[in-house]
Amino acid sequence: MPYDLSIPGQLAAAFSPDLILMGGAMVLLLVAVWRTESTAHDRFVGALSLLLCAITAAAVILMAVHGASATPGMIAVDRFRWTVDLIILLATAIAIGLSMDDNRREGLALGEGYVLVLFAASGMMLLAAARDLMLVFLGIEIMSIAVYVLAGLNRRSARAAEASLKYFLLGAFATGFLLYGIALVYGATGSTNFGTIGRMFYDGAPVSPMLLVGIGLLIVGFGFKVAAVPFHMWTPDVYDGAPTPFTAFMATGVKTAAFASLLRLWIDAFGASRSAWTGVFWWLAVATMIVGNLVALQQKSLKRMLAYSSIAHAGYLLVAVAVGSLASASALVLYMVAYTLATAGAFAVVVAVSHPGERGQRVSDLEGLWQARPWLAVAMAVFMLSLLGFPIVGGLGFWAKWYVLLAAVSAATPQTALAVILVLTSVVSAGYYLGVIVAMFMKPRAADAPALPAMAGLTQAVIVMAVAVLLYFGVMPGMMVRWSRDAAPAPAYLSAPGAPSPTAAIR
Repeated sequence: MPYDLSIPGQLAAAFSPDLILMGGAMVLLLVAVWRTESTAHDRFVGALSLLLCAITAAAVILMAVHGASATPGMIAVDRFRWTVDLIILLATAIAIGLSMDDNRREGLALGEGYVLVLFAASGMMLLAAARDLMLVFLGIEIMSIAVYVLAGLNRRSARAAEASLKYFLLGAFATGFLLYGIALVYGATGSTNFGTIGRMFYDGAPVSPMLLVGIGLLIVGFGFKVAAVPFHMWTPDVYDGAPTPFTAFMATGVKTAAFASLLRLWIDAFGASRSAWTGVFWWLAVATMIVGNLVALQQKSLKRMLAYSSIAHAGYLLVAVAVGSLASASALVLYMVAYTLATAGAFAVVVAVSHPGERGQRVSDLEGLWQARPWLAVAMAVFMLSLLGFPIVGGLGFWAKWYVLLAAVSAATPQTALAVILVLTSVVSAGYYLGVIVAMFMKPRAADAPALPAMAGLTQAVIVMAVAVLLYFGVMPGMMVRWSRDAAPAPAYLSAPGAPSPTAAIR
């Protein structure tokens, strides 16, 4: 049903999934601090957090199934928002489940960590819904402050404290760029609403120097959040130092929310002034793909390798942003689903093979895994091949890259060079993805290697679910492809009188 966002009651209804998550997180905060040293209480809070994720997801699905929509305003009510919300909630539930098992292994009772994950997820969902620069800023800050704390939540770890401090300092610095960019865009256009700005440029408003500087500062702010080169410096140290479940959350949820907001902002607000920003994203994508993949080749730590892999995938997603069509937007949605499942699954394997104190996180520690735990080695191989984009065995990851490439070469202005660089850097990535597979299947397990820790139930569930979904939609991608095509956000200027139709824009 359509919502009139000028009516407070209907605005609250359109915002209901976010309110459920935020309100539930506030209640759980009181529950979490009630008995902070009890392991049983820690798992109780974790179970309630998973239940809250399920309730919020049910509310999102209800909104999506009933075709909820709204006229342009500060909050988006469309299929793109609901799809991104579901990806975020999936990443949130995975992080909470992995954290419950990780806390038990480490002997920690950090129930407040689950609440912080929920607060971060509420900020991410606000980002997915935002069609105004002020809401973008609010969503980023809600998300970021919670994630800064999550990175250093294990107070026994000096590396976690270092990761949290680095993330906070660099994040605060990047936020300054973002806020100053918002101010300059407002000064140049007189509005912070995406639709209003988009219609101005469709009607032929000039792109002033102030606006160009504002766009540049916004790119810097978002570049930090998505870990694009050269704003990626924080990523390897933070991913390596943070507790592994929260690293998985940062690599999936944070990236999904940031790219969703970036895509909506650039297509919706600046889509009619493409010449002002396409070249910047072109070079950002190229630098990110090349640097991420080349540096990942040198990594011996699993978490640092996955950190640079995350940077490389940010480059692939930036290709979709640089193309800036509805086809690339739908490809980006599909890519976020595949990337979230494969990356979360890979970090779940890291949790599964790690010993207390987060030991056992080097690539060499996976040697002979096929002999010790064959099904775990097969699962990790699926995740690596999915991130590589290998056909069939790589599952949904192959189709995700395929549709990004297809969007690049079939755009109104074909981005053939970007597509070629994406393919070449994907070939380079085989060096470290296949290196993990070689270690698991072709190298013997060291005689003095410690026995693998017992596999916890929630971690097993995450791995099995991720493998099953990746492989199923890898063989039968039709439903997921159709969903992602329907989820692409239509720019505001396409609804202006005389504008091209969204169908024409896809071609």
